[in-house]
Amino acid sequence: MEAARVLPMSSADYLVFEEKSDVRHEFVGGEIHAMADESLAHNTIAGNIFASLRGKLRGGPCRVLVENVKVQLSLAQEDIFYYPDVLVTCHPTELAARVVLHPTLIVEVLSPSTENIDRREKKLSYLQSPTLEEYILVTQDRREVIIFRRATGWEGETYTAAEAVIELRSVKQALSLAEIYEDVF
Repeated sequence: MEAARVLPMSSADYLVFEEKSDVRHEFVGGEIHAMADESLAHNTIAGNIFASLRGKLRGGPCRVLVENVKVQLSLAQEDIFYYPDVLVTCHPTELAARVVLHPTLIVEVLSPSTENIDRREKKLSYLQSPTLEEYILVTQDRREVIIFRRATGWEGETYTAAEAVIELRSVKQALSLAEIYEDVF
């Protein structure tokens, strides 16, 4: 007996499927992948980052988005759709979009089930975006934030001290680890 073969889904079919789904899915290489449930710490950290950036960027050209907004990348003639935990776009055409094509800053809060994907696959994919300036990984089980910047050749800078402040050059703002981890540690 032969195993059933799953055929790749088109980007258009994925977008229709995702609109009707109760569960969020990411889309890579014609395949959909259900999103894992978030922990309380994960949700709190993402919320802290969103709230802080939203307050700092309000009224300016950049928009902070969280959770249910997809980033679309086109790599090797394939569409990829990810749901970053927090993202900022400063591109004026995306103010009403449900899919962001021009991310400026992306934050992923690492979960045990997705950490390897965020550190490898997503990082490699995100860094191909011509508009992305900063990619941030936030660990949820300890104070550790790693920021990768286009301006430094995507070399990672790690912050662990409770009093550390991270300069977000792409949006001319700063976030302290105390803000990021408020109500978590």
